[in-house]
Amino acid sequence: MSNISHFESRSGSITCTAEKVFPFVTNIRNFERFIPDGTIKNWQAERESCTFSVSMLGSVSLRVSQKEKFNKVVYNGDALKKNDFELVLHITDNNNAPAEVKVELNADLNPMMKMIAVKPIRQFLEMLIIEMEKFRDWEETKE
Repeated sequence: MSNISHFESRSGSITCTAEKVFPFVTNIRNFERFIPDGTIKNWQAERESCTFSVSMLGSVSLRVSQKEKFNKVVYNGDALKKNDFELVLHITDNNNAPAEVKVELNADLNPMMKMIAVKPIRQFLEMLIIEMEKFRDWEETKE
């Protein structure tokens, strides 16, 4: 990545502990639950990878590339037919109290693409945090 653009969400408080959220978010099949209907198409997922379509980007693939137990999950992604972004989920353990999450997106964007993408990326990160804060079924993982 040469023109790295960094975007970060706010911290959000979720309804479970870090010990419960970690296995849920490392199974990428559960990721679809945080995406509002109509946002993506052609969702296909396995435990550690998925593909889907997004208007303006086309086909996107995402895969789990790093796990730090109860602390962090890194997903690497391909869009526009090149390896160009990573999505990082930071989990803050609050000693058996509800955990906090923050999402970071690092993307290889030229200056023109960055100008176009800033607003949609910020909206996407905020939407992920909102959906995670509302979510209640952390123990119901998809298999």
